[in-house]
Amino acid sequence: MPRPRPATFDKKKIVAENRRARFEYFIEDVYEAGLALTGTEVKSLRFGEGSIAESYAEVRDEQVWLVNANIPEFSHGNRHNHVPKRPRKLLLHAREIGKLHGAVAREGMTLVPLSIYFNGRGRAKVELALAKGKKAHDKRETIKERDWKREQQRLLRDRG
Repeated sequence: MPRPRPATFDKKKIVAENRRARFEYFIEDVYEAGLALTGTEVKSLRFGEGSIAESYAEVRDEQVWLVNANIPEFSHGNRHNHVPKRPRKLLLHAREIGKLHGAVAREGMTLVPLSIYFNGRGRAKVELALAKGKKAHDKRETIKERDWKREQQRLLRDRG
């Protein structure tokens, strides 16, 4: 019997966050994936450097890859430094990879990284979302809801 997953992931230190993802996509499922990194990439992430703003994930050859994520070179890395925008392998269970591959192939979903963080054990993890793109009218609805909630908070603060 599989071990029950926690509702939220154990995020100790968030390094990079994709804040536009929740505006651009409807988030269906969220997965936690490990990152296969080199030594200088880990050091660069521990210094808080890194960006996943334009990145995405894709399933190739029964593996999931994080594409276009920028982890800048480590300042003290000399000639053993890494390439900043290389594709990085994401570590997931085979069953999860199968689910992701099926959803992307059949249903037209997209794999979007939401954040890169270090968990309680000091491992670099990616919060990966299975998402569906929003149309322009959906984005306008999201903006209206956000503005209305902000106005509600303002009204409650002034009255209370």
